[in-house]
Amino acid sequence: MEGSAVSYERNLECLVRAIQELSLARDLDRIAEIVRSAARELVGADGATFVLRDGDRCFYKDEDAISPLWKGLRFPMETCISGWAMINREPAVIEDIYQDPRIPHDAYRPTFVKSLVMVPMRSMAPVGAIGTYWATPRMASVREVGLLQALADSTSVAMENVQLYNELEQRVIARTQDLVAANRLLYDEACERERVEQDIQRFSMTDELTGLHNRLGFLHHAAGELDASRQRDTPCLLLHLLVGSNDSGPGESLPLTAARMLRAQFRRGDLLARLGGGEFLVLTSGYGDPNAVLQRLRAGLGAFNRATEQSLTLRIGHAESSRAQDLEQLLFDADNALHRSGPGWG
Repeated sequence: MEGSAVSYERNLECLVRAIQELSLARDLDRIAEIVRSAARELVGADGATFVLRDGDRCFYKDEDAISPLWKGLRFPMETCISGWAMINREPAVIEDIYQDPRIPHDAYRPTFVKSLVMVPMRSMAPVGAIGTYWATPRMASVREVGLLQALADSTSVAMENVQLYNELEQRVIARTQDLVAANRLLYDEACERERVEQDIQRFSMTDELTGLHNRLGFLHHAAGELDASRQRDTPCLLLHLLVGSNDSGPGESLPLTAARMLRAQFRRGDLLARLGGGEFLVLTSGYGDPNAVLQRLRAGLGAFNRATEQSLTLRIGHAESSRAQDLEQLLFDADNALHRSGPGWG
């Protein structure tokens, strides 16, 4: 009796351990792995199977046995002892399989099985069954069947938990995907809004006719250029230009022709702007001698007129940043210089 009590206590420890492991399982494969080995250990069986109900068939998903049984096979519930246990919602305890009419002898003849116990997973609407098998005739005790049934009931709970866990995981994945899509939409909308704002700002600072900066654009960029030139200790030269024409015939408008001429005379990094009509501003740095700049511009104007058969005229006022406190003073000085200038070049 003492040995029997020790053995039962050991079996209870095995059952508790299996139940704990089942509570941590997150997929069906892990559940099957836990159950097949725990079932064998609980009753000292030579083999154990993990069977799932698949519609009107029994699917032998996994097994742990001394030789192969039916892993991966499906049988009609009406012709299978695992199906009988699920349909009748009670254990099947068989000492001699060849003396029991519920056993399909042809399916068992190639195996080692002589005795078995099959318990349903859950008594209400069973979802599967656990089978244990012996290679010699043996009648399982009521206590052993009770241990197996407790394992089977715990298995059904674990399967429900896995299903709930998977459903929750899918909801989390779906929610995450929704959030990613929403964030992407918000990001795209923010990028589009930023692009529109940049376009609006660019249009507000651009002369529509010539594509040069307008007054607002010039003031915006010139302030930064002056600050940078002071940090480099390189003065800027501001030219206030008034472009006219002695040609009254048809052709390209004066502002467009003037803008084309100025683009040809100055560097890409120089700041060009149209204030209106034929009035322009140019801010340049690293220019050397201001008079040399004016002479190059005069020569360039003559070459442009000859090459394009134009007759542009040009009046210039200029001021250097080294002699002005700020941009406002620089603009004022260049404007005064323009008004003091003599007849235009042409």
